[in-house]
Amino acid sequence: MLKHTFKSFNHFPKPLLGDWIIIVVSMLLIIWLFKSLWVSEDATRLRIRLGNQVYGEYSLKQNKALTIQGKVGTTLIEIQQGKVRFKQSPCNNQYCVHQGWLHHAGQAAICLPNQISLELIGEKTQFDTLNY
Repeated sequence: MLKHTFKSFNHFPKPLLGDWIIIVVSMLLIIWLFKSLWVSEDATRLRIRLGNQVYGEYSLKQNKALTIQGKVGTTLIEIQQGKVRFKQSPCNNQYCVHQGWLHHAGQAAICLPNQISLELIGEKTQFDTLNY
C-alpha cells in the first residue's frame, strides 16, 4: 500500500513582523515603479492615412467630425476633447469602431477593409516609425 508522503502545510512558520514589512514595502515599490515607468503622454495630433498616403494631420484640441471615402465606403471619424475614434465604418466586423476612443500618444486604430488608419502623435515620439 502507498502511504501519503505529503506533509501538511501546518508546519510552515507564521509570518513575523519583519516578513510583513518586507511584503508591504515590496508591494508599494511595485506600485510606484508601475506608475512611474509605465507612463503614456496624451496625444496632441492625429495623423490619418488612406492607403499608404497621409490623408491629413489634425489637432486634437478641437471638436470635429471627418467623413473620409475609403476603398469600400464612407468612414466617419470623430475628434472630441483631445481624443479620437472611428464613429462609423462600412466594414462588416467593425473592429475599428469597437476599439473606442484613443487619446494616448502612440495609439493607433486601423480599418483594414477601408484602408484607413489613425495614429496619435504626442510631443515626443515613442517609436521611430509605425508600420502595418
